[in-house]
Amino acid sequence: MKGSITASTPILRLLGAAGAAVLVHGYHLGSDDAEIYVPAIKKAADPALYPFGAEFFQTHAHLSWFPDLVGGFVRITGLPADWAILLCHVTGVFLLLLAAWRLACGCFESRAARWGGVLLLAAAFSTPVAGTALVIMDPYVTARSLSTPGALFAVAEYVSGRRARAWGWLLFTALVHPQMAAYGAVLLGGREWAERRQRTPAPVVVSASWVGWSLPFVFALEPVQGPAREALLSRTYFFVSEWAWYEWLGVIAPLALLWWFSAAGPRRATPASSRLARMLVLLGLLATAGGLLLITSARLENYTRLQPMRAFHLIYLILFVLIGGLLGEYALRGQAWRWLAFFASLAVMMYGASRASYPFSPHLELPGAPTANPWIDTFEWIRRNTPRDAVFAMDPNYMAVPEDDQHGFRAIAERSALADNVKDSGAVSLFPQLAEDWKSQVIAQTGWRHFARSDFEKLARAYPVTWIVTSHPAPAGLVCPYSNAKLAVCRINGG
Repeated sequence: MKGSITASTPILRLLGAAGAAVLVHGYHLGSDDAEIYVPAIKKAADPALYPFGAEFFQTHAHLSWFPDLVGGFVRITGLPADWAILLCHVTGVFLLLLAAWRLACGCFESRAARWGGVLLLAAAFSTPVAGTALVIMDPYVTARSLSTPGALFAVAEYVSGRRARAWGWLLFTALVHPQMAAYGAVLLGGREWAERRQRTPAPVVVSASWVGWSLPFVFALEPVQGPAREALLSRTYFFVSEWAWYEWLGVIAPLALLWWFSAAGPRRATPASSRLARMLVLLGLLATAGGLLLITSARLENYTRLQPMRAFHLIYLILFVLIGGLLGEYALRGQAWRWLAFFASLAVMMYGASRASYPFSPHLELPGAPTANPWIDTFEWIRRNTPRDAVFAMDPNYMAVPEDDQHGFRAIAERSALADNVKDSGAVSLFPQLAEDWKSQVIAQTGWRHFARSDFEKLARAYPVTWIVTSHPAPAGLVCPYSNAKLAVCRINGG
């Protein structure tokens, strides 16, 4: 284990596990949070795209190296963007399992335990992380597609005693997703402090203290107002007071399991694994205390955007590796039929859960593959048949329509659009400077299902709208070159 990847690292088997994970959990281009990151990638690859409204995804993109990394890969290779994004997803899955293997090697002595940790994590990708609105690994591309393996690599290298590499991986994670890197920094910084507590405070502790003192100057200590408050309160997962009891169970149970692991010292588990489990418990308690503190006063509402409870994403990653290690060591061991029976049953259950999450879409949305989803079909037609500078308007709540399966217009159609009330409100919750533009555009589209031709023309006079997506059949008097059973695409003002 002297290198990051040694001759004993089972690369081919990990590639097979990554492929199986994608087959089980699916892949969905431009779904959910990918509506933020995929347009940013495509604009990085082709700056002429999205001449209007790009701020609703670029505010995220400007904080991350991720869109430029993938978009630059598209420019250099000439690979179609959708294929490059799929490759990014598969690469992220493989890297996560490789990081899990490296962590398992640092935590367990037996090969059975190591494979148990890797395979259980692979099977758990679709598992919700308490009430944070995250899962272990998204079935679509976001900055987390690379920050998740980056953070786990950092922990794995730290556990194995390679501190410089650990901080290098953490730096990579920060470049890709600063927020997710912060949780890893707290975990590793806490471990550094624990080892040096009898000495002069470590630089990381000094840095952490400086961050703590500076926090009151990051956001205003006052209640959020107006449309920004509306958008913030729409993200109920920011506020732990809104969590259901079973979401709290997702906080308590993992911490209890980790505490037991740290105290029990399971056979053939390394001392480093017990220390890691203890630090994860402390991280979870610290995050929970932060989440509870932020609901004590309306003056702290601005700070809910820091989302301290998302530290549980890293906690869950490592927990599944540790519990999977115990499973491999104590239950599955060298019996091939046990491995096959357990993981085949788990894969069937997770496949069913993944299909239930996207009931109207193909399980694997491969670029160019046919689909029976009318929303995806409409967005694909728009990409192929409308001007690249076209600006669209549509129902601002379209991403909440069940048949849409949360697919984003900008990500698939590659066209500009007025703000929506579902995903763009998330950008506003984090970047309140967008609030006024967001609210005015949403109000302009309110009542969409009852719009007549005159309403669409009024909208086009207020904004540079040249095309619309509306229900089929379209209102009388509109020129609509495309329609399917659910939707129609129509020109406005000669678009």
